[in-house]
Amino acid sequence: MAAIIWLAVFFFLVALLYSSVGFGGGSTYTALLILSGITYQSVPTLSLICNIIVVTGGVWQFARAGHINLARTWPLILISVPAAWLGGNLVIPEKLLVTLLGFALVAAGTHLLLNWKPVEAGDESRNVPTPATLLVGGGIGFLSGIVGIGGGIFLAPILYLTRWGSARLIAATCSLFILVNSLAGLTGQIMKTGLETATGNISEYLPLFIAVLIGGQIGSRLGSFSLSQTFIKRATAALILVVAVRLLVRTWL
Repeated sequence: MAAIIWLAVFFFLVALLYSSVGFGGGSTYTALLILSGITYQSVPTLSLICNIIVVTGGVWQFARAGHINLARTWPLILISVPAAWLGGNLVIPEKLLVTLLGFALVAAGTHLLLNWKPVEAGDESRNVPTPATLLVGGGIGFLSGIVGIGGGIFLAPILYLTRWGSARLIAATCSLFILVNSLAGLTGQIMKTGLETATGNISEYLPLFIAVLIGGQIGSRLGSFSLSQTFIKRATAALILVVAVRLLVRTWL
């Protein structure tokens, strides 16, 4: 029980930091669960549940504020949802999953360290061709389903590089993308192993769910306080990269 409590403390911190920059934290939850020695088959399911808890609040807030643009977002989601379900259904060796996860964490940390220039208000309607959007969404969804994450950490850099929209629009889009793909990936994981194997004794992990719920709610409001977004991003990036290095070293050395 003591190990779960300590893990819950780390989950709280991850949820707080990730939600403050518009993400769920799935990649880092997965890494922490693997490092803690929890049964490999249960890891993606637990991580995705935590992801869903965190981003649901963010999607609700973005929707209430009118920042979710379904007309522009649907091409990203259309293929990503079945692709995430398919990825979640695949059985892959633990070493391959951990390697993919390690690189996902490196990508996440690098993204947060970069100072992306948001699109100006007058450019927010800039569109990427629908076929390219479908391809990007499907590819990210498939990879996310395999690893057991929502995929927003892959999507955000692409949207910034293509100047797809404002920082707020991108954050809202990524939150929705993470939510629907986490739900699809979770469904795939459960269908792959069965509900009992996928979740194990889920009541043991209730402290983790409570931790991310509280951390996510606090983190989503951090931008309103004096702590700067630059500081939050760098602190989050440092945490992610430390976990990534430890995970890859543990796997390959």
